[in-house]
Amino acid sequence: MKALGRFFKDINRNKALLLMVLPATVWFLLFSYLPMLGAVISFKEYRIHGGFLSSFIHSRWVGFDNFKFLFSTDDAYTITRNTLLYNIVFIFIGLVLAVAMAVILSEIANKKLAKWYQTGMFMPYFLSWVIVSYFVYSFLSFDRGVINKIALGLGMDPQQWYSEPKYWPFIIIVVFLWKSLGYNSVVYLAAIMGIDKSLYEAAMIDGANKWQQIRNVTLPMLTPLMTILTLLAIGRIFYADFGLFYQVPRDSGTLYSVTNVIDTYVYRGLKTTGEIGMSTAAGLYQSFVGFVLVITSNYIVRRFNKDNALF
Repeated sequence: MKALGRFFKDINRNKALLLMVLPATVWFLLFSYLPMLGAVISFKEYRIHGGFLSSFIHSRWVGFDNFKFLFSTDDAYTITRNTLLYNIVFIFIGLVLAVAMAVILSEIANKKLAKWYQTGMFMPYFLSWVIVSYFVYSFLSFDRGVINKIALGLGMDPQQWYSEPKYWPFIIIVVFLWKSLGYNSVVYLAAIMGIDKSLYEAAMIDGANKWQQIRNVTLPMLTPLMTILTLLAIGRIFYADFGLFYQVPRDSGTLYSVTNVIDTYVYRGLKTTGEIGMSTAAGLYQSFVGFVLVITSNYIVRRFNKDNALF
């Protein structure tokens, strides 16, 4: 009874703070934890029997058949390879460029000019992938694309960009970095602005030049944030940005070998066959692998520095 009394006293004492976190708590319960019950569909042959709950209950249990169907196709290796390799490149190149850009912006003496640069870099983040796909198409169109127009002006043959898979790994990477770099750099820029200025003053007194200040003060202070954000990104390494891989290549069948990822494969399979169980199985597979990777990565980080780990 004493413990229960202390519990209600703590609630009463912190009621203002609890009310502040209540909307976020309700949101997570409704949209993150409650939908976890739907993971059972990945083990069922989901068929419509009236409402959702009726269909959920009466659908036939098939065990791991949906997973077998997902990974028994010829495309299983391709979509897993593409999803994994693209995300590895996005994580590590994106990290390096975001930190570099944040450092460059923080070193610009004219702060009004720095804000203009920051705003210009941040704007692509707000564009939908549909709009970005038309931007890319304006460059790569065979008839009216800017690149082919320049190539013709130089006496070169135009390229059928949407039929040449060899170019698209680079195009996908460049487009992703162009769209996300501004947002990611702002996170690191905010962290740089929070670094104690006395650390830089002490470094200057010791004779450190600008590069030495960045290497010995800025980067070590950013390391915990870089580690945490990388760990979170690793947790989603088996998820791909659907809009990037579906809209930007304009769903060109000749590019599937380099643009087909788990998310686009599931969408096309769902659109063609209507297998809800298979798409749920793919989502559960992605979540499980992400969970294992986060736990493993966090364990490795804890072995070297507990302060940089997530938990």
